Parts: sequence; C-alpha cells; structure tokens
Amino acid sequence: MARTPRELAGAPPGPAFEITLDGRPVSALPGQSVAAALWAAGILAWRTTREEGRPRGAFCGIGQCYECLAVINGVPNRRACLVPAGPGDEISTQGGHGRGGLGV
Repeated sequence: MARTPRELAGAPPGPAFEITLDGRPVSALPGQSVAAALWAAGILAWRTTREEGRPRGAFCGIGQCYECLAVINGVPNRRACLVPAGPGDEISTQGGHGRGGLGV
C-alpha cells in the first residue's frame, strides 16, 4: 500500500549521525543534503570567492548556481545542495574557483 504525502511528511527521521566541516562535528539526519545539514547547524558559508575571499553557501538550493561548492570526502567542486549527507562524511571549505588539485 502506497503512503500518502501527508503520511510521509509526518514520518519521523531515522537516527542522527555525524559529518564534519573542516574537522568540526555537525549532526545530520537521514535524507538531508550536506547543505541542509550545515544550515541546520547554523553554518551558512563553506566556500570563498576567488578574488576577494568572500563567504558563500547555498543560494538556489537546486544545483543551478554553484554557490554551494564544497570539498566532500576529498572531491572538490561538489554541490552541497545536491549531495546527500552520509555518516562520517568529511566536508572541507572550498576556496576560490574550486579547481583544487587541478593546477588551473
């Protein structure tokens, strides 16, 4: 039997787990994106701009603007709003244009 959206909205999430941002522990829930978990922890920025080092975080929330780029589990240029958080994920602040390790 299929569940209705109303039933799904009232469904309690599974147990919280931990991810880290630059070594700082952050609590996350099953089904949250990395960006949503960071927002829920009060963290609004995890990238800096190339020229002036200004802070950036999630803006559009649907993967179109690339403001939420982060290094996730060692992989740069990941859109945090699209990547589901997983237990033990290691997120690092991404600086500049995000071409870390490519020498560009």
